[in-house]
Amino acid sequence: MAYAAGVDVGSTQTKAVIINEERQIVSRALIDTGANVVAAAENAYTEALLNSGLEEQQIEYVVGTGYGRYRVTFGNTQVTEISCHGRGAVHMFPNTQTVLDMGGQDTKAIRVNPAGEILDFCMNDKCAAGTGRFLGAAAAALEIPLGELGATALRAQKPVRISTTCTVFAESEVLSWLGKGKAIEDILLGVHQSIASRSIGLLRRVGIEQQLTFTGGVTRNLGMVHVLNESLGLQVNVSEDSHFMGAIGAALFALDFVLGSRVAVRVRESVA
Repeated sequence: MAYAAGVDVGSTQTKAVIINEERQIVSRALIDTGANVVAAAENAYTEALLNSGLEEQQIEYVVGTGYGRYRVTFGNTQVTEISCHGRGAVHMFPNTQTVLDMGGQDTKAIRVNPAGEILDFCMNDKCAAGTGRFLGAAAAALEIPLGELGATALRAQKPVRISTTCTVFAESEVLSWLGKGKAIEDILLGVHQSIASRSIGLLRRVGIEQQLTFTGGVTRNLGMVHVLNESLGLQVNVSEDSHFMGAIGAALFALDFVLGSRVAVRVRESVA
């Protein structure tokens, strides 16, 4: 059995996934990236190996991706996170036409073909508004754990309108609404709606299709999934592994190399 791995070094968290030659996920690992990007990549990969029960020499190829992909020093090559999210999304949801990748520092809208190849993409190139960082600013202002934001927002009755386009000023606006007596859940739903609105603006630039797959760390926020569904008028594709989509795509690219090398060897042997 052949094995390959993908390591996605994100700005906030680092993910590692190991798959077998049948493209099944054998193990996964998730850790905070922190200040030492090289260590984060190594630690996530080591944890994935431990979870798999495999020896390191059994992993035939490793692909690094994410903003810190060149810090995956033990990897064999690197592939952009845009390509990896596209590939991973189509693997997990074969009918995928459009991908929305929402991470800690940026958001990307990606259009793919049935093979998971990139046809078009765009990303928020001005600031972190509309990303996980924006949610983090709101959580800090309201002193609510990040993991509770979505559930709290879903209890809202009258969401406020968040007008700021800058994460730096998000905390000030959130506190301003709080000072006006607005309920925390109404403020949070307003934050989620603001992020969704900016994300949909990106999606329109590549084309919104019914088969839209949501990837990245913010997929764990049920409030964001709900707001996107409501705003788009469809049900986005999302799963428990959506957070790992970049690493899954990287592992699939790694497996391509492994299987391709085996075919090349057989061809050379048959010619000889």
